[in-house]
Amino acid sequence: MSGLLIRPRIRPRVAVVLVYTAAMCMNGLDSTIVNPALYTIAGDFGRPLSAANTVETAFLVALAVGLPVAGWLGDRFGTKRVFLGALTAFTVASAVCGLAPDLDTLVVARAVQGLAGGLLTPVGMTLLFRAFPPHERMKLAKVLIVPTALMPALGPPLGGLLTEHLSWHWLFFVNVPIGTAAVLLGVFGLREHVEGPEGAFDTVGFWLATPALGLLTYALGFGPSQGWTRPAVAVSAALGSVLLVAAVLHQVRARTPLLKLRLLADRVYGSASALAGVTAAGLMGVLFVFPLLYQASLGASALDAGLSVFPEAVGLMLASQVVDRLLPRLGPRLLTVPALLVAAAVFATLAIPGVAENAWSVRGLMFLIGLVLGTAVLTVQISGFESIGPADMGQAMGLFQIVRTLGGALGIAACAAVIGGGHVTEAAADPGPYRTAVWVTAGLVALGAVLALRLPREAPQPPPFDDEEAPQPGEGLAADEAPAVKG
Repeated sequence: MSGLLIRPRIRPRVAVVLVYTAAMCMNGLDSTIVNPALYTIAGDFGRPLSAANTVETAFLVALAVGLPVAGWLGDRFGTKRVFLGALTAFTVASAVCGLAPDLDTLVVARAVQGLAGGLLTPVGMTLLFRAFPPHERMKLAKVLIVPTALMPALGPPLGGLLTEHLSWHWLFFVNVPIGTAAVLLGVFGLREHVEGPEGAFDTVGFWLATPALGLLTYALGFGPSQGWTRPAVAVSAALGSVLLVAAVLHQVRARTPLLKLRLLADRVYGSASALAGVTAAGLMGVLFVFPLLYQASLGASALDAGLSVFPEAVGLMLASQVVDRLLPRLGPRLLTVPALLVAAAVFATLAIPGVAENAWSVRGLMFLIGLVLGTAVLTVQISGFESIGPADMGQAMGLFQIVRTLGGALGIAACAAVIGGGHVTEAAADPGPYRTAVWVTAGLVALGAVLALRLPREAPQPPPFDDEEAPQPGEGLAADEAPAVKG
């Protein structure tokens, strides 16, 4: 009978993979799943669509606000504690979203979701990368691809399906059982790691970096569609830019900065971070503009346009297999540079007149984008942290996510600026601006190939047997009993 009272024993590295995947799938889906339901939400609450758009804006702005402090919180209070706290907040906020009686409640709960999501991604990846030493991270390709790439691609079709056949409330209710199970698994299975920050909390850096990212995200999200001269957009862009410059200057000079920008001076990590920003700009830009081009060229419906890019998700899944097998043999540079050059060529092909008019050509090219660009993105994400030690992992993950998030927002804003913010119906006879925007994304990916030349030639090598990070025999049976505390 006493055996019934024994706490379940779960291998920590199995637990971290399962909990990370569940949490990031929720976060990834929620970044795109609400888009198809905005018209329905506006109608149910009797509000205009412009008001319903604040549901997405609140999520994205709050997500950006949470990123700068994620690394410090994880180091100060422990990655397990912060991650599970954020996951609990995300799950509870999802339930509140589904039960929201009015739009204001939904927007506030959505902001809580975004804030928690901004903590989940960098802290979750810190947990994952601390559990696996560099030479074992190539195995993570199959894990990383699902939440970071596949789930956002599945969001729009799944959101439309749930909204049409159930209700928009289920866009949020689906998170509750998944989040609850993940939290319970994390409580029993995750190992705590408290790195201990080097000094006091950087209050000045917090009040500079946090509003800067929030304001810039708001401006980049609404500038192209509402006009850059609109007072709210113009003030947000100007003030956000000033605060960002001030934040960078402060972080460089501070003794214990909120964000360790000095990490960007590392050749491998700095190159990987810049590359992540550029490729995110190219990928998010093309996924934004090509459905518009598809509708302009074929007169297709929004649903058809959304489904036209779905083969990219299939290519992404295959990319995880490619990286797992080829990265140990070819190394980061030789795998990433050709992949990005091919991706740039595929992007450019999409802009050639006549290509978008052929549905099967579009599907084939989208599959290739997922395969080759996914291979490059995964390789960068895995190899970029090879030179980062455990003590700096939390800070490095936070910086990496900030650069990638801003890169994606800039890519979408650049494409929207090129097409002029016009509606598809207005440009149906002239898809030229959309083709030009696709060329811009091809140029961004080609720039990434140049940056990838700074990546290392060789893949991470196994450490000596006495390496302290190597898993010990019996790990997972009792290793999670004692937290790893440093500092």
